[in-house]
Amino acid sequence: MTRPEMNAPSRKIAALVCTLGAAGLAGCVGSFNPRTDPTSPIAPRVQELVDAHREYPRWENFPKASAPVEPTQIAEQVNRLEQTGGALAGEVARIEWQTSGDPDVFARDVQSRVAATPVAPATQETQAEIEEFARRTRERGRAPPPVDRR
Repeated sequence: MTRPEMNAPSRKIAALVCTLGAAGLAGCVGSFNPRTDPTSPIAPRVQELVDAHREYPRWENFPKASAPVEPTQIAEQVNRLEQTGGALAGEVARIEWQTSGDPDVFARDVQSRVAATPVAPATQETQAEIEEFARRTRERGRAPPPVDRR
């Protein structure tokens, strides 16, 4: 059982909060109806833009809906996708993902295939340039001789 004298302070606090909230909202009402400064040089253009966009779009302004797609067309597209997916799955199944033999034999096989592929002269020059750059970088990276402090 609640006593009436115990609830009185909470009612007063609630009424005070509501009053302060309403006063705060009343102060914000003016910001919802902004006015353009009439002395501004762009005031006529601003007012023109505001007036032009004051109304919400009407239904007739929205584009017309396109004709619905026939279920047979959707079924044809789905069948085409399934066939393409099946062909892709078949190609993936033919890939040998794991080597079952000796890794050294596999490595030699790969190295022989790479060696059999002709290399363009520009590529060979580039490799030589890379090696020369690495040599020069190692040379620059050497520590200088110690300083004689005697």
